[in-house]
Amino acid sequence: MNRLGLTVGTKVGKAFLRNRVRRRLREIYRLHEEELRRGWDLVVVARSRAGEETYQELEAQFLRAAAKLGLVKA
Repeated sequence: MNRLGLTVGTKVGKAFLRNRVRRRLREIYRLHEEELRRGWDLVVVARSRAGEETYQELEAQFLRAAAKLGLVKA
């Protein structure tokens, strides 16, 4: 089982926007959890652009980063 940590700084925007980014990232992880290798602690740091991105863009970036790190099952 993996553990997920999320950090969304104040540069992303006001509280409602930071919470929306957090909810989206948690949902992206939940939907793709079975595709990821087990036994890792993941820490996602949302940068200021994350508040402007659509759900699909965040999802694509998350999967691209996971693949680059070798976390996606073959």
